Amino acid sequence: MPKASELKKGFAIESNGKTLLIKDIEVTTPGGRGGAKIYKLRCTDLNTGARVDERYKSDDVLETVDMFKRASSFSYVDGDEYIFMDNEDYTQYTFKKDEIEEELQFITEEIKGLHIILVNGSAVGIELPATVELVIEETDPSIKGASASARTKPARFSTGLTVQVPEYIATGDRIVINTTERKYMSRA
Repeated sequence: MPKASELKKGFAIESNGKTLLIKDIEVTTPGGRGGAKIYKLRCTDLNTGARVDERYKSDDVLETVDMFKRASSFSYVDGDEYIFMDNEDYTQYTFKKDEIEEELQFITEEIKGLHIILVNGSAVGIELPATVELVIEETDPSIKGASASARTKPARFSTGLTVQVPEYIATGDRIVINTTERKYMSRA
């Protein structure tokens, strides 16, 4: 059983009789001496779908739930449902748009390294690869000789994601984006 400080985004935990999937972790350090860090977890209740916020000290021990990850790929959209298919046994997993809204900003038809998170046999979430390649749909014109400066400009993608990129990047360029930090890494 891990401590709160060892938890990561995408883990499933058991808390107050509920099974929760961790969507985001915020760490705060209280002022003063010797204060333990506080981990605020933004979770989704897997039974009701409701959003739940939990707070734990760094040394609190939590019970995790057995989860499995299956390599999958994006298949198609049916109304507001997104269908993914297991790469090995072709099982289909369906998610509503509002359940995976944040992940959809990185998902295109050619995404590789996508995993579906299964808890008790049912699909509860999507684990994105560490990096994805996307083509810039719209950004300000590139500035010649701007590679020496550290200034950035916003770039928009067809998925709805907006990321800050260096000034020398142009519309139509394929770039690599870190999915956890939502930051530009390099040209593809």
